[in-house]
Amino acid sequence: MEDGEEEKKQTIWSWGAGSDGQLSTGSLDDKLLPQSLRPFPATPVIHIACGGAHAIALCGGRVLTWGRGTAGQLGHGDSENCLFPKPVKFFEGLLISHVSAGWNHSGFVSDNGSVFTCGDGSFGQLGHGEYLSQHSPVRVSFFALKFVQQIACGMRHTLVLEKGPSNVSVYGFGLGRRGQIGLSTDKTRRSFNVPQVISGFEECEIVSIHANGDHSAALCDNGYLYTWGRGFSGSSDVHIPQHLFTPLKFSQVAVGWNHALLLTVDGAVFMLGGVQHGMLAQPQLESRSEQAAFKYLPSTSSSVCRSPVLVEVPGLVGKKVRLISAGAEHSAVVTEDGLIMTWGWGEHGQLGLGNTLDQTSPQTVPFGDSPPSPYTELHVYCGSGFTYAVRSVSKHSQ
Repeated sequence: MEDGEEEKKQTIWSWGAGSDGQLSTGSLDDKLLPQSLRPFPATPVIHIACGGAHAIALCGGRVLTWGRGTAGQLGHGDSENCLFPKPVKFFEGLLISHVSAGWNHSGFVSDNGSVFTCGDGSFGQLGHGEYLSQHSPVRVSFFALKFVQQIACGMRHTLVLEKGPSNVSVYGFGLGRRGQIGLSTDKTRRSFNVPQVISGFEECEIVSIHANGDHSAALCDNGYLYTWGRGFSGSSDVHIPQHLFTPLKFSQVAVGWNHALLLTVDGAVFMLGGVQHGMLAQPQLESRSEQAAFKYLPSTSSSVCRSPVLVEVPGLVGKKVRLISAGAEHSAVVTEDGLIMTWGWGEHGQLGLGNTLDQTSPQTVPFGDSPPSPYTELHVYCGSGFTYAVRSVSKHSQ
């Protein structure tokens, strides 16, 4: 190793539901505490996308998948489950720059802007102009002459972010019954098997797209947030992207089945929707100090739709957060001081706290080792009922 180079050592943990091999522990048992995993066959792990019961790891351009494969979502050419991370042979010779895992389908973007999908296609969510499932990745021909930067897979729909030399466009395809693909209500046609351009982003340039359940979201370069699809906490379904009117500016978004986490540029965490399993905990507040810590920010939109309400997450007020992640019905954050905190649905141990209880406020996940050093990077990724954490420790060579 030459002077000035950094050597990175990674440790990867998983916990929660393991019924389809999604934990990569070699067993099908749920794990209530973080389990240290054996090294992946490709390193370093740059990102892990967690879906319904499968996961995708992006490792320096290479792709590994594991977990549930019954619809072909692992891209291995079959419908078998996989207990450990396995390279997707289809991508040998290609560099993959972005991945996403839906409920039973997967999306991949190459460094040259091509987009590929596989898995369940019964609602058109693969974008191939049909309603068939695919056991190996298939290039989405619609984007053959376009440069795609990101893909986001929801329950039964998909979003794609195209960035051309002079334009930025967002597309949706798959099931659109709740408005999640960003098209006006059409009761005679509830799904689209070919990508459809989504309008309504005239105020800013989109930098990231997000999908989970029947929700969709897009984050702008100026910190604006747009949401569409199923309404949060009883608010109306939105078929066209709706700007969330708030003085806050956001840097990250994470979407679950009934809630969304929003990270402000100042490191504060807010939530939209979700009262099931304590995802959006409103404990019985007895004192004025507790009430003051539970901060509501109603939308000021003049829309006739009932607007969602932002709530600052109790237990994180005053803490700075670096990263956020949302599973189906649980949430996780990485704080500035190197802690992972989780809350919400805990039935399968996906909170990593050693039990199966729901939690109504953020709790620190015990890892049982030394505090992080200044050279530590910590990431957390949530699936529908399971969680991954990756810690990278850099040792700078003099």
